[in-house]
Amino acid sequence: MARPLFVQDCGIVTALGRGHQATLDGLAAADRHTLTPCADLLPGRTVTVGAVTCPLPMPGPALADLDCRNNRLMLAALEDIRPSVAAAAARYGRHRIAVVLGTSTAGIAEGEVALAAFRATGAWPEQFHYRQQETGGLGTFAARALGLAGPAYTIATACSSSAKAFASARRLIRAGLADAAVVGGADTLCRMTLNGFAALQALSRDKCNPFSANRDGITIGEGAAAFLLTPEEAPVQLLGVGETSDAYHPTAPDPAGGGATLAMRHALADAGLMQDDIAYINLHGTGTPLNDAMESRSIAAVFGANVPCSSTKAMTGHMLGATGGCEAAFLWLMLHRVQAAATLPAHVWDGVADAALPRINLIGPGVAVPHTRLAMLSNSFGFGGSNAALILGRGWA
Repeated sequence: MARPLFVQDCGIVTALGRGHQATLDGLAAADRHTLTPCADLLPGRTVTVGAVTCPLPMPGPALADLDCRNNRLMLAALEDIRPSVAAAAARYGRHRIAVVLGTSTAGIAEGEVALAAFRATGAWPEQFHYRQQETGGLGTFAARALGLAGPAYTIATACSSSAKAFASARRLIRAGLADAAVVGGADTLCRMTLNGFAALQALSRDKCNPFSANRDGITIGEGAAAFLLTPEEAPVQLLGVGETSDAYHPTAPDPAGGGATLAMRHALADAGLMQDDIAYINLHGTGTPLNDAMESRSIAAVFGANVPCSSTKAMTGHMLGATGGCEAAFLWLMLHRVQAAATLPAHVWDGVADAALPRINLIGPGVAVPHTRLAMLSNSFGFGGSNAALILGRGWA
């Protein structure tokens, strides 16, 4: 039997703020003012986004070749877990700690600015390095920032990227290629992504409204999360992971939710849990007509209508490659602070249920986290049918 793995520590930065308490306070407030208008991402159009507004740390000169906003977001999350990582490095050795992170946009925003300067002047900006926008740069940056020498790489499977990082890191540890791992992800607002979703007619006209009869699309956000995964016992355990690839369509989900359903069932089986063991589900809940219809069918098929559910994207925006990690961080915070009167994140929407969707338990504010043995699940469903479901728990070791 494989040794259990525990999530020792967590760093988080989103539109809700940076750090544990700011994040918990933002989730408890169920506040949508974190989603704000932005006029410089789409030509001739103002769009609502979930932007990170807190100051971000600057990488030192040794990381200047990889300096970009995406990596600065990651650095903000890494700073919160740096002491725990240093302790793990002292115990296992720097070469025995892997780094597996997920992203989607990487540093393409810096590439956009540099290309505009090149077109205007005929010269690339002196501070621009192509490596700033490489998809694989995130894992390399984090390993260098933490002084780690184990396997380090980046996963890019669209919106499931940083959720799949948990599964990939767990495989490395179980295969004996590492003793511990830094996992998570980061993603940044940029023009390419916003224009792409606008071309797909997938952006909400205002703020996303998950599972409402009035939903009309997604709101894009940015953020980063970082975790330390080790076999040393800790309050929060990685209980189960489910991965599927339904490959139904390049961008649209399978309307029947086959891949999503299997991902959740695989996660339950991997954890050795029954449906009734799940105390809360963080829904992928993007606010698009097709995704929410598919996910509600999948939730109803696997869990029925009673398990508490919510989508937190109405407070953070959809953070793309970072969303799986950041929403896993929300679970970690609730599980880690379970004795501190934590509440489950409310489902923030207009309250107009879609009669065409199966009924699921979309919870309001003030629902307390149970003070008992419990497990929580988070869904992440990416383009191309790349699906992941994570289960974190407390009291199961």
